[in-house]
Amino acid sequence: MSSSYRTGLGTSDLHHIRLMGQDLAGDMMGKVSFGELAFWMVAGRRPSDGESALFNAVLVALTDHGLTPMAIASRMTLTSAPESIQGAVASGLLGGGSRFLGVTEDVARFLAEGLAGAGNLRDESDYDARATQLLREYRERRPTIPGLGHPVHKEGDPRTPVIYEIATREGVLGPHLSLLAAVERVHPEVLGRTLPVNGAGVCGAALADLGFSPQLARGFALLARTAGLLAHVAEEMRDPIGLQLYRAVDERTEYVPAPPAG
Repeated sequence: MSSSYRTGLGTSDLHHIRLMGQDLAGDMMGKVSFGELAFWMVAGRRPSDGESALFNAVLVALTDHGLTPMAIASRMTLTSAPESIQGAVASGLLGGGSRFLGVTEDVARFLAEGLAGAGNLRDESDYDARATQLLREYRERRPTIPGLGHPVHKEGDPRTPVIYEIATREGVLGPHLSLLAAVERVHPEVLGRTLPVNGAGVCGAALADLGFSPQLARGFALLARTAGLLAHVAEEMRDPIGLQLYRAVDERTEYVPAPPAG
């Protein structure tokens, strides 16, 4: 009994490579940007110019944020295994969770929940009313609201207004970004304090408006951060700090023996 296995992504033969029905060499190389291709392959459709502009801005916004735990993991892995560039990049990606990059998925999911069953939200007052209700409901389940607050950018994440400006200019600002803007407006009254909308959160809202599921939102965050981690690996090769980090921890380690069993 013969079997067949389907894919609509890529295939190749003796003389050609095809992606989504296009000739890679003849139709794509030099004509399609990597960001546009990533959107196209995942969504199954080519983005409009406005969608491509917003999507690429999201990728740029999420590429790097300094010596985060993810970057340190990549650098330390390269220090331990300099022959394993794939291990170094992968070790950093494995840290893309609830505190770093996972917020992108969390916000997309949070906003999707808020829009589900909300009916037709026509104007700012409708969004504000829905955001107020959503915040009150969500606060009963969790002490923090996805997308609000940042450990460094306490007076405003510089990426957030840029994403809104691009989405508005390109005509692709949709209900998820609109609801997040309402959350920003009403949360001080509901929560009793004012917090900035962070970059990872606004990127999650933008990806949701572009039609991607929350799970894929985190995937795109990881795609963007891969470039950042590769840059950290390259810098570690040129100007290493991994051994310094290791020695700094080792020299400050206090050995505390475990109490005797029983």
